[in-house]
Amino acid sequence: MIPIANPVLGEREIERVSAVIESGMLADGGEVRAFEQEFADYCGVEHGVATSNGTTALHAALEALEIGDGDRVLTTPFSFVATANAIRHAGAKPVFADIDPATYNLDPTVAREAATKADVDAILVVHLYGLPAEMGGLTDLADDLGVPLVEDCAQAHGATYRGDHVGSFGDAACFSFYPTKNMTTGEGGMILTDRPEVADRAERYVDHGRTDDGTHATVGHNFRMTNLAAAIGRAQLERLPVFLERRRENAARLTDGLSGTSLSLPTEPGYTRHTYHQYTVRVPDRRALRDHLAAHDIGSGVYYSDCIHDEPAYNDVTHDAPEAEQAAAEGLSLPVHPNISADDIDHITEVITDYAA
Repeated sequence: MIPIANPVLGEREIERVSAVIESGMLADGGEVRAFEQEFADYCGVEHGVATSNGTTALHAALEALEIGDGDRVLTTPFSFVATANAIRHAGAKPVFADIDPATYNLDPTVAREAATKADVDAILVVHLYGLPAEMGGLTDLADDLGVPLVEDCAQAHGATYRGDHVGSFGDAACFSFYPTKNMTTGEGGMILTDRPEVADRAERYVDHGRTDDGTHATVGHNFRMTNLAAAIGRAQLERLPVFLERRRENAARLTDGLSGTSLSLPTEPGYTRHTYHQYTVRVPDRRALRDHLAAHDIGSGVYYSDCIHDEPAYNDVTHDAPEAEQAAAEGLSLPVHPNISADDIDHITEVITDYAA
């Protein structure tokens, strides 16, 4: 079976973790501080705050931006439910705006209409599947409304918009290091920001509200990353450029092999650099294609079969998102990770061409 995901871990990660184990300093500490700075430097941002996962990063970032009870946060309904869960955890309410069907990301024009109508207090944009959202229009919208902008970069490590890394546009940005992401720490997350007061509040929030003098001035959580996770992350960050080149090469080979089929293929605007966390096609009869692929030992994934507003936990949230609903009905992700070979890709394209020529 060609799997839909396959994390790349090796001797470098083993050596880094072994060193931490030998040191006896397993919890939050020096490895975490080094990873925070290295990842912030990579993205071109001043401050990094490591967390236990991507969801806690989003939650802590919203808390650090003082988004809370009764506030309204504009976001996409076409994402993993954690995006909206973090808004709810902070005490705020999600406001959904529809997506651009070509990019799967928030449509800035639709977002402006929804944000103005709902009088939102913040914007949470997702760079879905590794493709940067239209940050020009969305940062303009946040500036015009005078509200903070948060980037959910959980799937977009290393992606760029007009030459700048995602994670460098918002008042805060959040990453996930889950095993299937472009790089991993096993579990883990990161908040990036250029605003020192936001970094300070985030650091306190993820550590029980602890201040530099050891007192607890505010209420917080234990959202800390461990040295073990950070050690893996530092090794993965060194290898990230190679991982991303492999993903882009694999995506280009998939596109070349599938260009003559009836499938709708991923797009990449010329001012962006897609990192292909997922290579997602669209097909009206998704179930039939998934079954056909499985019969030929090819894994696939559906991200996501339901919009967030169709989840039972969110059926009380009003919405008008036909493009997101159509994408949820038709999207199918194919293997694109660094561990698949050219022969694997050729097999995938041949099987799909036989089905969808």
